Amino acid sequence: MLVLGFSGGPELIHENLYGIPPISGHDSACVLLEDGKVILAIEEERLNRIKHTSKFPTQAFYLCLKNHDIKLQEVDLIAFYSNQQIEHFTKEIFLTNVQEPKLFEPKTFVQHLLYKEFNYKIDLDKLCFVNHHHAHAMSAFAFSGYESTLVSTFDAVGDYSSGMIFNGNGTTLEQIIDLPESKSIGFFYQDIIAFLGYSVFDEYKVMGLAPYGKPERYRNLFKTFYTLLSNGDYVIHQDKIISLFDLGLPRRKGESFTQIHKDIAASLQEALENIVFHVIQYYQQETKQKNLCMAGGVAHNCTLNGKILRSGMFENVFVQPAAHDAGCALGAALYAYYQAKPMAEKPSKLEHIYWGTDIGSAPSVLSQLRQWEDFITIEELMDVSGKTAELLASGYVVGWVQGRSEFGPRALGNRSILADPRPNENKARINKMIKKREGYRPFAPSVLEEDVDEFFEVPLNQKQFPFMIFVVNVKEEKRNLLGAVTHVDGTARIQTVSRKTNERYWDLIHSFKKLTGIPVLLNTSFNNNVEPIVNSVEDAVVCFLTTGLDYLVIGEYLIKKKEISWRNYLSVRLSLPPHISLHQVKKSSSDGKFSNFFYIGNSYNTKFQVGVSAEVFRVLTLANSERSVGSLLLENGETEEGKAQGIVEELMELWSQRLILLRP
Repeated sequence: MLVLGFSGGPELIHENLYGIPPISGHDSACVLLEDGKVILAIEEERLNRIKHTSKFPTQAFYLCLKNHDIKLQEVDLIAFYSNQQIEHFTKEIFLTNVQEPKLFEPKTFVQHLLYKEFNYKIDLDKLCFVNHHHAHAMSAFAFSGYESTLVSTFDAVGDYSSGMIFNGNGTTLEQIIDLPESKSIGFFYQDIIAFLGYSVFDEYKVMGLAPYGKPERYRNLFKTFYTLLSNGDYVIHQDKIISLFDLGLPRRKGESFTQIHKDIAASLQEALENIVFHVIQYYQQETKQKNLCMAGGVAHNCTLNGKILRSGMFENVFVQPAAHDAGCALGAALYAYYQAKPMAEKPSKLEHIYWGTDIGSAPSVLSQLRQWEDFITIEELMDVSGKTAELLASGYVVGWVQGRSEFGPRALGNRSILADPRPNENKARINKMIKKREGYRPFAPSVLEEDVDEFFEVPLNQKQFPFMIFVVNVKEEKRNLLGAVTHVDGTARIQTVSRKTNERYWDLIHSFKKLTGIPVLLNTSFNNNVEPIVNSVEDAVVCFLTTGLDYLVIGEYLIKKKEISWRNYLSVRLSLPPHISLHQVKKSSSDGKFSNFFYIGNSYNTKFQVGVSAEVFRVLTLANSERSVGSLLLENGETEEGKAQGIVEELMELWSQRLILLRP
């Protein structure tokens, strides 16, 4: 039985038809199951290159079908991760668009969307809608390996609920409690991080900032923001959060952090933990469940997860690694499958999540790399792990691309940036030159599964942490040794690496261990701050060329940068991504005169504007995937060398921001 599950919004990548905010339908994804087994799972952002994209997962759909060599009509069920949001979409679209001829029924609307892309009218009986939190819950329960368990889902909102608690038995979820939007821990968190200069999708940054603060400083203030009630209930007092202004003005984005900001982050983390512990502790006592499964956006708070793990409240804790809304595509597919096949067996406990696209064969990789030979040198390695380990032990930072990409927000050794975990300065260097992000942000250690006890404090009955979803203590005597991956509070967000599930990555860490005695590597996602994790060979090369990475290893090949000048870019082809648009407006200045203003916009954020020069604007208006930068400059009469160099350098900066495409 073939089941496709998907999440996301209704607009195609180039469209901005309905004025739907980016946070509606975010983290689009598509998952293909065959008889309950995952065949392929991928987030649309990896393909359309828009972080947390809310666009309809067109490319992910195509990839799932192509990978399994099937057509849409061969799929038995198509499951969407909401049973109310899609109805809201249809009404909002009809209300705000006078050209819309009629109000679609939810199933008819999805049928219409699929027809636009695949030119096939899917049978309405094949479409099913799964409640948002049921999808979250099933994504965790089905892969937990537990026959019976308590399941919790907490996020901002989905289908007008902010969370649910379930009893899971066999393949059945029994809903115990529904937490309304007024109790949203996700919104509570978002409202407070706004005072720290952050917004939606920045929650994990505040989790990383919290250890620099002291929660006791504002503990009493934060206790006025919520009340814990009997029977596991609570109230969030949203109206009182505004009293944070009594501490001073909120931090603006880009400003430095004061101790006040750090203490707010610490107090928020403590408040989050207090509320979640209050709820799950009550329902554990009520149900007597020994196991816990978690999903929903709040389950990405790895510090919280680690404290639940260490609390002893449950014998076993499983957190679905794609706990955010992309994971709902997985949960919706599984839920639909078990509804159709209630006697089907659940899969065994999740061991890996390498469900995305493969980089391809060695000849294919080499062919793609050779297109960039004006910019890189390519060396085939006889001992990939050994040579890469030597580079890492010598202090170099390496981009590492192997096999199938990971599903979810973490790079787990197939689309990773790697470095020596020992020198503390590696943390600052990678944050500044490669990731281009805040200097306080921590990095995760990847450790050989068999050596985890030597360096980290983990429960006696749980040694496998393959998904970088739990924060644990680094053993005190190892903290100085692992300076680049030990956070300020002595913790680390660990990933254990199994030879069974990722032999090449295991071999690399083992080779590093033979050279240094340390079975650990610093691992962070392969991307910069403006893009999703790289997926393809081209993505990896572009990120390599536009960041401070020292080396790149893709498959069997070691790639180095050549010494090049701006002239090398004259031969590359210039085009715009499908979600990018060009705008020219006239604006008045203080003297009352009007001047032309040129900027780049996109199809998903009406507030987004990046100004460009008039010369670059003219070049971009003529760009297509066939024409080189040099030919476009000639057509615009830009033959003077200094001016041409300035235009090329401006284009290179736009490329580093992923606002244009440059290809050989």
